Amino acid sequence: MPDHRAPDHHAPDERAPDDQAALPQVVARAEPTHADPAAEGFYAEAIAELVASGLPFLLAGTYALSAYTGIVRETKDLDVFCKAGDAPRILVHFQNLGYRVVIEDERWLGKVFRGRLFFDVIYASPSGATPVTEAWFAHARQIEAFGRTVHIIGPTELVWSKAFIQMRHRFDGADVAHTILRAHEAIDWRRLLAYMEQHWELLLIHLLAFRWIYPTEREVVPGWLLDELLGRLATQRQLPPPEMKICRGRMLSRVDYATDVTDWGYADLGGEGAWRDGTTERS
Repeated sequence: MPDHRAPDHHAPDERAPDDQAALPQVVARAEPTHADPAAEGFYAEAIAELVASGLPFLLAGTYALSAYTGIVRETKDLDVFCKAGDAPRILVHFQNLGYRVVIEDERWLGKVFRGRLFFDVIYASPSGATPVTEAWFAHARQIEAFGRTVHIIGPTELVWSKAFIQMRHRFDGADVAHTILRAHEAIDWRRLLAYMEQHWELLLIHLLAFRWIYPTEREVVPGWLLDELLGRLATQRQLPPPEMKICRGRMLSRVDYATDVTDWGYADLGGEGAWRDGTTERS
């Protein structure tokens, strides 16, 4: 039987890349275009205020994707990532400066407005699957944006943050594939696996999609990682299905998988649903 375990972290032939060295420290100049012509000035002002505040933050979203892949596309907002404990400090800082602040979702998202323009303050995903931690800052990179050198999330964290964004109106699978294609040497695959340990099947789905999209580039995904994930799948297939009916699709889109919970008896992200035999209680 093949050994599907990931190689030891210190094995000389399978060492994880030094993700602080595989790409230059200043990755690139981020140059997305803006849906609103007035946005660039507002974002430049916001970044200047963030830097002046001394509060730790990272840029993500289109700016990070542009830096790692070279893709230039229009963006409607600015994604500012921070740790949950720093989010209130950032929001209050801008509120004290006269900006309008909205706590859109206490679990992960606040917004800072000036008129119709805004930027997001993000500290997790809607499902809570990808909380921003100190590790994001330890593995951050730098870019030139709005005339300043600022930090962006690393490519490993970029993949992780986008892996769960799969809604009818927004699907970030292409962003995941493009990041793997263009920045695979800087991705720490073991750290990515650790991030997605509980959701390893979702990681496998993205990797298989990458292989299908780019058949000539299949080898950029480490062989040990595919062996590990396929080994888990082979082992899982020997087990009976779970007793509790759950719908983890709610981690991807609460709206698109609402019927599963409201009408079909599947458990939500928390709480209980029906059991596989149709009952709702266990003695």
